[in-house]
Amino acid sequence: MQRIANHIVTFALAASLVTLMGCAARFTAYDSAHGDNHRWDRNEDRAYRAYWKDEHPRDNYRSFQKSNADQQKDYWNWRHNHPDSDKH
Repeated sequence: MQRIANHIVTFALAASLVTLMGCAARFTAYDSAHGDNHRWDRNEDRAYRAYWKDEHPRDNYRSFQKSNADQQKDYWNWRHNHPDSDKH
């Protein structure tokens, strides 16, 4: 019986960890250049990677979260000039 209880606890902890990791992967980014929030999802990540490739072709990739405020502002300026084709 103790063994089953240990498995249940282990499963519950693993499920909690997966849930927390999923929540950490999604966040809202504030666009101070335009005064609005953007939900960071796969689409935004894809756009950011396109921005990085266009604007920083010789630099090692740096995630949006690790960029400083000026770099994030540059991204949002680029992003507003490169809207998703399926949304317009």
